[in-house]
Amino acid sequence: MRKFLISVAILVVCIIAILATWIFGGRQISLFIDRYKTSETTSARINSITYEGSGTGGILRANDLALSLNETSGPSPSIGSTKDGQLALAAGGKVFAFGPPRSEAENLAAVPPAGDQAFIIIRRSPLSWPTPFDMNLMTGQSPSWKRHVYYELHWKKPSGARLEMLWRYEQYFYPANGWGNGFMTKEESTGLVEVDIRP
Repeated sequence: MRKFLISVAILVVCIIAILATWIFGGRQISLFIDRYKTSETTSARINSITYEGSGTGGILRANDLALSLNETSGPSPSIGSTKDGQLALAAGGKVFAFGPPRSEAENLAAVPPAGDQAFIIIRRSPLSWPTPFDMNLMTGQSPSWKRHVYYELHWKKPSGARLEMLWRYEQYFYPANGWGNGFMTKEESTGLVEVDIRP
C-alpha cells in the first residue's frame, strides 16, 4: 500500500510540474516547436502590393492584408522607388523590386509582373498555451489561451531573385467569442521577425 501511495504522489507531482511548465513556459515551448512545425491555414496569390508610410516603418499591404513594418526584431526595412521607378524594398544592403508602380494609386503600389510568383501564407502554432493569470481590468474579458500566428510573404522572380518576409503575432482565445484576430503584439517577440532578400 505504501508503494502505491508513493507512486500516486510521484504521479501527482509530475502532473503538477507539467501543468506549471505549460502555463509558465508555454510561449517558449510553442516557439521551439514552431521552428520545426506549423499548420498552414491560408495561402493566396498576391495580386497587389501597397505601401503606406514615409519610407521606413509604416504598413505593407498584400492584397487586403495589412502587415506592419513598425514592430521589428531588427532594423526596419526601407521602401521606395528604384532608379528605374519600380516599387522596391531594401534591407541588409540588398534591394528587391516588386514591380512598376500603379499610376492610379494614392500610395506607392505595384502589381506582380508577369512571371513573378508572389504569395502570402498564413500559418499557426500547433501548440496553444493556457493563460489562467491574464487579467483585463478595462473590459473584464481575458484570453484563456494563446497561440502564435505567422504571416509569410514569398515573392520569386523569373531571374531567381526572391524575397521572404515573416511576421509573428499572438492570437488570443476568448471563451465567449473563440479565436480573435492574429495581430496581437508582445514586446520583442512579435512583429516582423525576418526579411531575406536573395538576388
